[in-house]
Amino acid sequence: QVRLVESGGGLVQAGGSLRLSCAASGLTFSSFAMGWFRQAPGKEREFVARINWTGGNTDYADSVKGRFTISRDNAKNTVYLQMDSLKPEDTAVYYCAAARSAFGANAYWGQGTQVTVSS
Repeated sequence: QVRLVESGGGLVQAGGSLRLSCAASGLTFSSFAMGWFRQAPGKEREFVARINWTGGNTDYADSVKGRFTISRDNAKNTVYLQMDSLKPEDTAVYYCAAARSAFGANAYWGQGTQVTVSS
């Protein structure tokens, strides 16, 4: 059974930093691309960042480029999202996802972790 467990969310002031972690189990972690998505109240889930199975390729939403960094440790079956210069508009539930290719219907999802940025 595939399990993705996010941690590291919380309340932070604007301009601050948080580091999210997502621990994966039940899958061959190094064979999966990993991603972070977020959903703010009243909005649809949106893409934040993704990283390929080796960690050699990353991609970011324009809204977080230059402020967020995705990384992975295949030895620990964990993916990270370092979030710096946080803004109130970054407030959302952040979800971790695993996929063999696109993050579509066959992707695995975590339960999410709340990030709240106060102004």
